Amino acid sequence: MKLIEFTNKGIYCPPGNFYVDPWYPVDFAVITHAHADHARWGMKKYLCHHDTKPILKLRIAEDISVQSVGYGETINKNNVEITFFPAGHVIGSAQIKLEYKGFVAVVSGDYKLQDDGLSVPFHPVKCHEFVTESTFGLPIYHWDEVPVMTRKLQDWVSQNRENGKTSVLVGYSLGKAQRILKALESNDNILVHHSIAKLNSAFEESGIELPSYSVIDFTHKSEMQGATVIVPPALLDSNVIKKIPNAALAICSGWMQVRGSRRWRSADAGFAISDHADWDGLLQAVKETEAEKVYVTHGFTDVFSKYLNEIGIEAEAISTRFGGEEPDEVPTDSPENKN
Repeated sequence: MKLIEFTNKGIYCPPGNFYVDPWYPVDFAVITHAHADHARWGMKKYLCHHDTKPILKLRIAEDISVQSVGYGETINKNNVEITFFPAGHVIGSAQIKLEYKGFVAVVSGDYKLQDDGLSVPFHPVKCHEFVTESTFGLPIYHWDEVPVMTRKLQDWVSQNRENGKTSVLVGYSLGKAQRILKALESNDNILVHHSIAKLNSAFEESGIELPSYSVIDFTHKSEMQGATVIVPPALLDSNVIKKIPNAALAICSGWMQVRGSRRWRSADAGFAISDHADWDGLLQAVKETEAEKVYVTHGFTDVFSKYLNEIGIEAEAISTRFGGEEPDEVPTDSPENKN
């Protein structure tokens, strides 16, 4: 019997009779993190990390049945040991280690190796089988170190202020927005969209201190002039951005690594900030598991799995219903929208 199988509902563990990040309603779902493409509505029972629990309740429903555990804590379901390890993706994100009769499989969910100072850093787990994402699984994707990117953001905002511009930074509400907020903590006038403020409360509930900010009041345009404004990608096609006076728009996404992507949505700037591993990070993570078999999901699956096979690591590309960064962040020319 296989420890994990890839089904039309998602990753299934036959001996344990549960799913990891299922796409459709099931009886028992083990959740790697709270992004919408991994944590779906309709499960009878959810299992997640302690820091993910309040976000699931916020995003899905307050009355869902959720059990939570800490990193390194193990629970047993039908003789399968389930242990959560840090994935470094966003707050509460976890790799799920499954062990049954001495065989170990790890479902990594989404992850990054960079320490962003907010999420618990990625922890490699040795296993027989490893399920890896490949959102940015091309050699062209290589992230700047966090201090370097922080300086670039600060310089751009400072230049806008000197030119009488309002800096508007776009990043999804869970993970990216908080990284932007932290990078710009030296600014004294930061405004965030209410959807971001709601998720900020989950960070604060987990004991993570965020810089001071106010919630945007779009009825008071004068208060936005010269401020630093953080909004989610869903607002890009709305009239909200147009209400911000003298706006200079920057999109914060790993897709901005490719120069052509900076023209997406006619942005004034693009910053390659991602909560996913870049090419080198993916390779390092896979190698550190010492896995005998690697399953590649979410993104450039064919390219990354082919490369792993070429360097002697047995790998197989797996099709999934969802992939990449949060749905409202993926540009129209990304591979996720060509599947």
